[in-house]
Amino acid sequence: MRLTAKDLTIGYGDRVVGRNISLTVVPGEVLCLLGPNGCGKTTLFRTVLGLLPPLAGRVLVQGQSVQHWPRAEFARRVGYVPQAQAGVFAFAALDMVLMGRAARLSLLARPSGADRAMALACMERLQIAHLAERRYTELSGGERQLVLIARALAQEPALLVMDEPTASLDFGNQIRVLEQIAALSAQGMAVLLSTHQPEHALRVASRIALLGHGRLQAVGEPRSVATPAALAALYGVSEAAIAAHLSGGFAAGG
Repeated sequence: MRLTAKDLTIGYGDRVVGRNISLTVVPGEVLCLLGPNGCGKTTLFRTVLGLLPPLAGRVLVQGQSVQHWPRAEFARRVGYVPQAQAGVFAFAALDMVLMGRAARLSLLARPSGADRAMALACMERLQIAHLAERRYTELSGGERQLVLIARALAQEPALLVMDEPTASLDFGNQIRVLEQIAALSAQGMAVLLSTHQPEHALRVASRIALLGHGRLQAVGEPRSVATPAALAALYGVSEAAIAAHLSGGFAAGG
């Protein structure tokens, strides 16, 4: 499923967060967005998902404006993993994941045994099946994040948008999620994600986009875009510090 943003201006009312943003994500590709806090990553994601109207420009999904997609059909085709937040309602974790099947049910239909099995399989895929009966509100931030990822997988989307999916996770779960992202793209899914960890982007991304000062600074092949010099300018730290950070961890194995 192809997503295209053309000359976007994003923001809220009169407050502009970013301008002249153009990018494309195609099936089988992972496009990873890097940028400092407050640069507009979440606003961009909410805009491409049709949750916020663009202030200028267009967002196309399969060549059709995101605003013109029937919402039920869009929900069947596009999954979204937001940043984990504390829940309000004390649903069981399995029921939270089962909500991902809602877009594939007819009006007033109840989830079937097959839907429940699918939801549990998604939890098993992320090794969180043991949390199935736990209340979502009682889970840790990392556990809630994994539940939200499982919920998105249960939708069986063709395009997956993930806002900092590894932010709350421990080292082992970060690896598991990155492995799942790589597997999904290998199966033909288009994935658009953001992260604050360049080494994660270097591990799984087909292309990397740098977002800073309200504009896309660069888009391209990971190691030609996410250089120590470019990341130092993006995050306002020394090039030596960036180089030292990238010399170990995930980058060394990627």
